[in-house]
Amino acid sequence: MNYSIIFYIMGWILNFEAAFMVPPCIVALIYGEQAGWSFVITMALCLLIGVPLVIKKPKKQIFYTSEGFVTVSLCWVVMSIMGALPFLFSGSITSPVDALFETVSGFTTTGASILSDVEVLPKSILFWRSFTHWIGGMGVLVFILSLLPLTGGSHMNLMKAESPGPSVSRLVPKVRLTAKLLYSIYIFMTVVEILFLLAGKMPLFDAVTVTFGTAGTGGFAIKNNSIAGYSPYIQNVVTVFMILFGVNFNVYFLILMKRVGQAFRTEELRWYLIIIAVSIGIITVNTAGLYRSLGDALHHASFQVASIITTTGFATQDFDLWPQASKTILVLLMFIGACAGSTGGGVKVSRLVVLVKTVRKELIQFLHPQVIRKIKMDGKVVEHEVVRSINVFMVAYTLLFSLSVFLLAFDGEDLITNFTAVAATFNNIGPGLELVGPSKNFGIFSEPAKLVLIFDMLAGRLEIFPVLILFSRETWKKF
Repeated sequence: MNYSIIFYIMGWILNFEAAFMVPPCIVALIYGEQAGWSFVITMALCLLIGVPLVIKKPKKQIFYTSEGFVTVSLCWVVMSIMGALPFLFSGSITSPVDALFETVSGFTTTGASILSDVEVLPKSILFWRSFTHWIGGMGVLVFILSLLPLTGGSHMNLMKAESPGPSVSRLVPKVRLTAKLLYSIYIFMTVVEILFLLAGKMPLFDAVTVTFGTAGTGGFAIKNNSIAGYSPYIQNVVTVFMILFGVNFNVYFLILMKRVGQAFRTEELRWYLIIIAVSIGIITVNTAGLYRSLGDALHHASFQVASIITTTGFATQDFDLWPQASKTILVLLMFIGACAGSTGGGVKVSRLVVLVKTVRKELIQFLHPQVIRKIKMDGKVVEHEVVRSINVFMVAYTLLFSLSVFLLAFDGEDLITNFTAVAATFNNIGPGLELVGPSKNFGIFSEPAKLVLIFDMLAGRLEIFPVLILFSRETWKKF
């Protein structure tokens, strides 16, 4: 195990986290808030630990898949711990477990909160909550990859461990250029959404923080009623951008390369849009009687479907009050999630498409044993290794999900609350149903239960295996 390069990258993570705290410090200065000192102290601690770790560059800079997984997992844990300190130092949250829950929820772009009243928080703390979504959306290591001159396959192994989806591919021959390209697209789309929101007369602070939540598909809001208090125009803008940020960023690369036809022929994108359209249609009809017009029903159905399938978690309505059919669709969308290679969570559309095709292939194999049939996506054969990894992922996903629901049962809450709480955290969505619905929060759970949900958020964001590998004895043996 190349421990020196692991600590080296962790040092850079801490240094960059210190830099990420400069914007909330500026916000504190603008609004004259004492909470700014909590960021200054945290920055000093990050640099105190981080700078010594990066002074000496490791002689051996190449590391492999297992080390990439360990590095990513440890970096996310350390980043979350340090990111929780401003909440504690400012007094915004007094419990260390609650502060860690809020921070992990931010970085993993989950959006589940233990706070019952966010409007009493200082502006700088609200900015930091939302900014953690933007940082975690594309992945802080993807950002660092575009800057650090690592050698060999190191870049790719880090990117595979952090990027959501069943596979990671280079958009251009060099991984560093791929990382830069991804962040360029991410930043451009972020700026465009801010401009659209400002055009709707949204205050600048609101526009920036809401955009951070949308871009990272996170869902932390700066209002207690989430997005419900804003105009229909603003809600529509957020709806469109939630869907856009849930698209595989490879599609945008293809569009930039003027390969528009190839971009829109992508199977995953096609099924993603079909699922969204069908879900909106059914929920619109099912909830039509709750609103003044079919247009209102369509508006709210579109927003909530976009919010849930992209695992953003914003809300314009308390969908826990919707009919059972609509709530069932939303719960199913929690599991489906967005596209691979997007900022969204969930199982991912591409995984489900491959799983359905695998079932179909097996059925045909039963009927015609002599027929050799390959699974294809976008006209290309899906390698057996990819199918195997998806199957293993689904087994691990099911086992961890079931275990989490079981552990939460000891808190004594009802099954729907526990089930959707795990679904909301494991799939990085935010709100669930019943006691963790969009109008409520996760503060009802005990600290042990919150630790289970913290693990679920990290495991869901990092696609399970980078987190599980930390608990393997083999991981820590030098080789």
